[in-house]
Amino acid sequence: MQKAGIIFKRELGGYFATPLAYVFIVIFLMLTAVFTFYLGGFYERRQADLMPFFQFHPWLYLFLIPAISMRLWAEERKSGTLELLLTLPVSLKDAVIGKFMAAWVFAGIALLLTFPIWLTVNYLGDPDNGVILAGYLGSWLMAGTFLAIGSCMSAATSNQVIAFIFTVVVCFLFVVAGFPLVLDAFRDWAPLGLLDAVAGLSFLAHFESISKGVLDLRDVMYFIIMIAAWLLATAVVIDMKKAD
Repeated sequence: MQKAGIIFKRELGGYFATPLAYVFIVIFLMLTAVFTFYLGGFYERRQADLMPFFQFHPWLYLFLIPAISMRLWAEERKSGTLELLLTLPVSLKDAVIGKFMAAWVFAGIALLLTFPIWLTVNYLGDPDNGVILAGYLGSWLMAGTFLAIGSCMSAATSNQVIAFIFTVVVCFLFVVAGFPLVLDAFRDWAPLGLLDAVAGLSFLAHFESISKGVLDLRDVMYFIIMIAAWLLATAVVIDMKKAD
């Protein structure tokens, strides 16, 4: 894991070595403010909570997180540095974990910089800060799941635009998995168990539960298992591409 830490530091530093990181953070903060205070009706609700803030996160992440993940491996493949990276005394597992953790921490930094919204709701009322903290945890876990999917998509192609599109499509399917429109496509022929399984894959169902302060171990484990599964898929894809 020490070698994964080295890659983590290199990758995280690389984000802030270019203006793109700062542009991403500014865009993220602006969009969260717009969605919270205008579309979410933060003041009109007259409730001391951050539900208007958290309810839009899955949709924000649907487009912003793939913008981070698309470069994880596609850029390495396009520039030819992937082969160089894999010849170093670093295991594929360390490389996958190190690059993912750097992207996840970067997303976490952007999320933490929304703290003025937390301060605002505490200034205006007396919110349950435990619920808000759970919402932040759930949001970060969900961002990690988006990133893990994006990592796998990025490993499958050398084109960042294609990686972005594939990530958006796959993540969108997981977001809307529990929607009636999706379930109705299975309802006429699928058994109830399959319907429940499809609905259980929805990011929204697990995130909404955590954002309401209900820290169910099953919801937390869902995101952790999803992250681990997609990172394993990333390693498999890279190994297959290396053999080509």
